[in-house]
Amino acid sequence: MSTATATPVGGKLLTPFFKVMLVFWALGTAAGIVRFTQGLGAATAMSDGYPWGIWIAVDVVAGTALACGGYAIALLVYVFNKGQYHALVRPAILTSALGYSVAGVAIMFDVGRYWGLWKIPTYVHKWNLNSALLEVALCVMSYIVVLWIELSPAFMEKWKGGDNATLRRLSERFLPPVEKALPWIIALGLLLPTMHQSSLGSVWLLPATKLHRLWYTPWLPFLFLASVIPLGYAMVVVETTFSSRAFGRARETGMLGSLGGVTAGFVLVFLAVRFADLAWRGRLGLAFRLDRYSLLFLLETALFLGSAVALLRKKARTSVGTQLNAAFALIAAGLLYRIDTYIVAYNPGPGWSYFPAVGEILITIGLIATETMVYLFVVRKFPILAGASASRAGAA
Repeated sequence: MSTATATPVGGKLLTPFFKVMLVFWALGTAAGIVRFTQGLGAATAMSDGYPWGIWIAVDVVAGTALACGGYAIALLVYVFNKGQYHALVRPAILTSALGYSVAGVAIMFDVGRYWGLWKIPTYVHKWNLNSALLEVALCVMSYIVVLWIELSPAFMEKWKGGDNATLRRLSERFLPPVEKALPWIIALGLLLPTMHQSSLGSVWLLPATKLHRLWYTPWLPFLFLASVIPLGYAMVVVETTFSSRAFGRARETGMLGSLGGVTAGFVLVFLAVRFADLAWRGRLGLAFRLDRYSLLFLLETALFLGSAVALLRKKARTSVGTQLNAAFALIAAGLLYRIDTYIVAYNPGPGWSYFPAVGEILITIGLIATETMVYLFVVRKFPILAGASASRAGAA
């Protein structure tokens, strides 16, 4: 366990990598201007048959799953009392806060009347209490706020010792009550993802006749929830590995390796429930028809199972490469599972097809670039990462 205190990594912000991200951001911004000035039709390939595209499937459904590192690590540290993983909490919370914030922005691009989004939390008298989408919207909005409150001590710790008198006074006033309230904030931060991640699966129970039978199941809420925990751990491994290389941070290889068994366990539970459900419903044979659906299903399964097997090996406790490869395989599996469920395995009927337009792709890339740049800015300026060395902070 690292005992190092979290510190800003410092260093030059406008590195070559950061400038590349600026280019992607500019391209995404240009596409965004087209979307908001000329409407959805000018920027997307969505239609009445496919009213949701990659802004929902990738940026929201898959993106929030990958942003569950904070949820997964908080479960480990605060529920299962594994304090040795505490050094992973702040970077995981930052990644989650950025991922969910990007998802919130993506929804603004996707919704036709985006100017009415403020009505969702305020028009209580018009809520449809049977709507899974309402629950998702309310929980995601609330969780974004909760994540930034959870992360706020990192900002106030920096401001408290800074030269800005206003920020110093605000930090001295609000840091103690925020720290005192953190147990309740953390509890809320554990509840909200449990609700909305399962509800993202519930949403896809509605088009029962339009979703391929390899993906449609009443167990979708459980499967969506069960899969986000290993995906969260996988993102923590990736974030920790790259931040350690970029900023000279001491990488906790042994600590991350010890997460392998937990991660693999969740993956195996996910696979066991999915295959048991298919067998119970007499649909297992669909997986071996070798059409495009069965091949995608088998690819998902191979990636999930391969990552679990790799993480259960003894080598995973000491090998950075094994941990990183397993994490990438798991992330690919999770992305594929969600994109398949929301787009590929969905068939609205004859005459409809969907492939994302250039504008959709550019906006998605721009959002990812924005998230990356904000992450780099925050870790350079505020105490997020433990054990970072300023001598190598210019690498990214």
